[in-house]
Amino acid sequence: MSELIHLPNIGKVLEQHLIAVGIETAKQLQEIGAQEAFVRIRLYTDPTACIRVLYSLQGAILGIPDTQLSDETKTALKQFFRNLPDTLSRSSDKK
Repeated sequence: MSELIHLPNIGKVLEQHLIAVGIETAKQLQEIGAQEAFVRIRLYTDPTACIRVLYSLQGAILGIPDTQLSDETKTALKQFFRNLPDTLSRSSDKK
């Protein structure tokens, strides 16, 4: 178990994904940012990761539950998610 598990929104599975993509500390997550961490997870560990994972990562960085993200933040994250290249699209989106 790493220190990541102590962040809001980070459960065992998300912690494992983060460690698998080289993010092992809260500081690394903050430096890399939610969007880059999400892209790494999509590319290397979970191609089906949904927008809730992105919200969870951003909330973890801010130290708040993802349900408390501002509407402005959620809108920006939704736009990022919708604009991901096809190579990062969930496998179910390609069918």
